[in-house]
Amino acid sequence: MTSVARHAKPAALALAAALALAGCSSSGSAGEAGSPTTTAPTTAGPASPGAGSVAAGDAQAILAAHGLAGLDTRAVIEKLDETRVDDRPGDLIASVRPASLLLAQGGGEKVEVPIEGGQFYLSIAPYVNRTHECHFHSLTTCLGELRGEPVHLKVTRADTGEVLVDQDKTTFDNGFVAAWVPRDITADVTITHAGKTNTTRVTTGPQDATCLTTMQLT
Repeated sequence: MTSVARHAKPAALALAAALALAGCSSSGSAGEAGSPTTTAPTTAGPASPGAGSVAAGDAQAILAAHGLAGLDTRAVIEKLDETRVDDRPGDLIASVRPASLLLAQGGGEKVEVPIEGGQFYLSIAPYVNRTHECHFHSLTTCLGELRGEPVHLKVTRADTGEVLVDQDKTTFDNGFVAAWVPRDITADVTITHAGKTNTTRVTTGPQDATCLTTMQLT
């Protein structure tokens, strides 16, 4: 597979490399090499005076500095993933893990905020010609091939046959489409676009990928 550019801004590139969270990171866990990780409450607090004054490791201040104060983790993830590529914050890394969102700003301490409700955020970048390796989806640096394209997404539980998602969607400006599904299940994901399709089986356990970039449409 060939590689597609994954970095919206030079500042994001430098920060991502420093944190070992560049692009769609291909491996690792919340406690990767680098600065320590702390756990923070789900909901952001009062607004901070600005990005330049955010204390390292303060999730509430990080979120507030980027206009995300008062949002729960699920809403933060959705808003960042739907942000246009040109409007992505250049000094923020936000990496989706199976049960949490990992945040870091300006090379500071990594902070986790939990994803409540037993939900798993699965981000999918279907492709025709080119893709990139990915394990944990980066909300601020990942780019897929099919940006702003209509697709049909279907997600079905493998054990029960229950249809969890069956919707026409449009890929975000970053080339991804996403679905909230239960944790700790096995599911079949089908993407259809322009007469091409792919079905892939996924699992949503505590170490599983939140980023699916292997679905080539044929």
